Amino acid sequence: MAAQAQPLDLGILLALAYQNFVRDLRSHLAEQGFDDLGRSDGFVFRALGASPMSISELAVRLEVTKQAAAQIVDDMQRRGYVRRTPDPHDRRAQRLELTDRGAAALAAARQFHQRYERRLARAHGAAAMAALRDVLNAVAGGPDETLAPRLRAMYL
Repeated sequence: MAAQAQPLDLGILLALAYQNFVRDLRSHLAEQGFDDLGRSDGFVFRALGASPMSISELAVRLEVTKQAAAQIVDDMQRRGYVRRTPDPHDRRAQRLELTDRGAAALAAARQFHQRYERRLARAHGAAAMAALRDVLNAVAGGPDETLAPRLRAMYL
């Protein structure tokens, strides 16, 4: 009698699902002309997509040092996604904002997210998607639980 295959651990399934999602997202973004995105860029896009902010504010949002935030921004600025502009209230400070290229990359990522979820809903039904969202929100802990700083930044 053949042994029945043991189902994958939930953690493994979550990791594999995330890896596949990120692979598909990166492929979509590359097709849209954004093949140079870094690992931290999405967090910065989300933060600056809401409104311009200073390096200090971004560092707080990402829970990294100002130096680390500045390095990320310098790299994103070099690649044309972020620009620094004078702060209208403080001549010594600069505001960070998305360039047109940065806003387009954020829009392309959001478009991918929506299409991905619609595709899953078509394949598995709206009720299954609602249940999946409920379970994942419970597992993730939501914005009030202790989350990794970069994940918490997505809720803000």
